[in-house]
Amino acid sequence: MKPNLLIVEDDESMLFTLQDVFQNEGKNVAYALDGKSAMEEFFKNEPDLVLLDIRLPDTNGLSLLKRMKEADPELLVIVMTAYPEVQTAIQAMKSGAYDYINKPFELDEMRLVVQKALETYHLKDEVKRLRRQEETTTSPKKILGQSPATEQLIKLIQMVAEAPRTPVLLSGESGTGKELAANAIHHHSARAKSALVKVNCSALPEHLLEDELFGHERGAFTDAKEAKKGLFEMADGGTLFLDEIGEMSSTLQPKLLRILEGEPFRRVGGSREIQTDVRIIAATNRDLYGMVGKGEFRADLYYRLKVMEIKMPSLRERRDDIPMLVNHFIQVHSREMGKPAKEVTPEALQLLTDYPWPGNIREVRNVMERAVILANGQPIQKKDLPLELCRAAVDEHFKERGAMMPLDLSLEDLERQYILSTVKRTNGNKTLAAKKLGISRSTLIEKLKRYNKQNIQ
Repeated sequence: MKPNLLIVEDDESMLFTLQDVFQNEGKNVAYALDGKSAMEEFFKNEPDLVLLDIRLPDTNGLSLLKRMKEADPELLVIVMTAYPEVQTAIQAMKSGAYDYINKPFELDEMRLVVQKALETYHLKDEVKRLRRQEETTTSPKKILGQSPATEQLIKLIQMVAEAPRTPVLLSGESGTGKELAANAIHHHSARAKSALVKVNCSALPEHLLEDELFGHERGAFTDAKEAKKGLFEMADGGTLFLDEIGEMSSTLQPKLLRILEGEPFRRVGGSREIQTDVRIIAATNRDLYGMVGKGEFRADLYYRLKVMEIKMPSLRERRDDIPMLVNHFIQVHSREMGKPAKEVTPEALQLLTDYPWPGNIREVRNVMERAVILANGQPIQKKDLPLELCRAAVDEHFKERGAMMPLDLSLEDLERQYILSTVKRTNGNKTLAAKKLGISRSTLIEKLKRYNKQNIQ
């Protein structure tokens, strides 16, 4: 977006000269001849930089500076003052002015001061963007995995990243890494130097989500004491990630569609049209196509978002990646807890690999956090894993027998059923079964003998 400049000067000749100079340089320029109109223009246009004359017909420039800085502490103000008023200029700097310039001045001198101020503004904006990025980027910072499904996903992300204007729809079960994919698309695109801004559409009621997305003008509603930029403005030049897009109200859907079609928008309570350059990445774990059929989601918005749809594979479709993810989260949680990172025993890893993971990657992260705590610096064993993993592993054994798995099985019973089901799945090959179980062949034989004795008794 072009920088917004506000010139406050009661000398019309100087005012309009400065206006012409900076408009010709591609800046949006607003102006005011007195303090009252200056504050009106300030709240209306939200300038990035103000050129402020100290002497005004209806007020002192220093009091105006104070009011502006109270409303926007990040505002950059260059004070224009007559040469003898050095003490006033010093006072202005103490009050928060960015710089001052003595009258009379050369236009080239003013250009240099303004250029320096705008460079400072952009630097501050970049620091804020990087902080937002650091706060919102999730772990892991890259997509982990070597399975065919993951390799295909990475290729798709790279292709989409190279088309920085194309909207993207990320669909898939909860916990499959849709936000991580959005991060990757943004950071591998030409928009990476601008902001990646995120909002969860299900986390806010309709009126608050509208305010969050589009911002509001001063006085738009009771508590709107100051104007506020929306997320579309904050993401200008970058990417806006709309999580849980299926929860967006039918009132907001057409407004989003207009922006996707390149139309400008207005803030809540505003009349000024705002144009931004933002790529939309939307995500959902719902069936949007089915919602369209039921009239719960706009068909035109669905097809506009669906220009490039990426279906996130569930963890059941990429089981080969489970060992890598398990190891990654062990490293992450061990580091956070100050514990030595230990490996998973083969027996425990087999349980982790066999488990269906209905909560996908998010569930892996949570299970491994618990395991790291319980293992307490030792190798992670089967006993450090939740009981439901063992239950899920032997559930297949009972299905094959046409029976329901009892709910009151002890850990020992679960182990027994898991070992027996593994032997059955390997067609009685004890060497292969022992390898899958992560135990020696002799240990397996001993356990099978014990189970036979128990059955006889």
